[in-house]
Amino acid sequence: MRRLPLRLLRSAASSPRRRPAPSHPPSPNPAAPPALLPRWGWGWAPPRRGYSRFATGFTPLQPKPLASILDVERASGLSPDHLVAAWDDYHLGRGHIGASMSAKLYHLMEQRSATCRHFVIPLWKGTGYTTMFMQVQMPHMIFTGLEDYKARGTQASPYYTITHYTDFAETKDTVLIRGDVVFTSKLTDSEAKCLLETAHSFYLNDVRYRLVERFNKEPHEFEFKDVLQVLEMPTIAVH
Repeated sequence: MRRLPLRLLRSAASSPRRRPAPSHPPSPNPAAPPALLPRWGWGWAPPRRGYSRFATGFTPLQPKPLASILDVERASGLSPDHLVAAWDDYHLGRGHIGASMSAKLYHLMEQRSATCRHFVIPLWKGTGYTTMFMQVQMPHMIFTGLEDYKARGTQASPYYTITHYTDFAETKDTVLIRGDVVFTSKLTDSEAKCLLETAHSFYLNDVRYRLVERFNKEPHEFEFKDVLQVLEMPTIAVH
């Protein structure tokens, strides 16, 4: 596909500077291998209502508007394929993650996340995995380390935020997606991309979504090893 010049995209100079990881004392309850934790009895249960605001001074529900990233008027004249190509090219090597999805899939995820806003995802790092805690209130997704969330609750700092832009959902059947890594010492760009794809898969794949439902609606029946199994990860390699 022919790549378009990116004149329709705004300068990245105004993008918020990513922060170094905060200095926190170690969690009083370090993660144990899932084999020792057969059910979700990890000293914490998913919140029943509401949407937590992470981190003092950080407002995840007020992301950059799409118009501050690209020229919406000019972009409206592009075909869906050219729009996605320009969006993807713009985010290459800029410290952000660019992706897209169809409006149909977005609406499915919006519907499913309305009653299942939380989940845990193992992220492979080197020779083991770390567990990420996710909160979803479309069009936003926020990720932090599970241990940070268990220790600090809503004061835990977000590692990674994702925003879905629906400006072209009706006219081009395209939802643009932008991920921002807040703490680069916690996540690399490649890990952030993998996390985005994995998170989407648990809401869009019928088999995987059953685990999300169980986590939110039947937490006492949830087993983390089932998540590891569907992702084909070993059950003892924990960071």
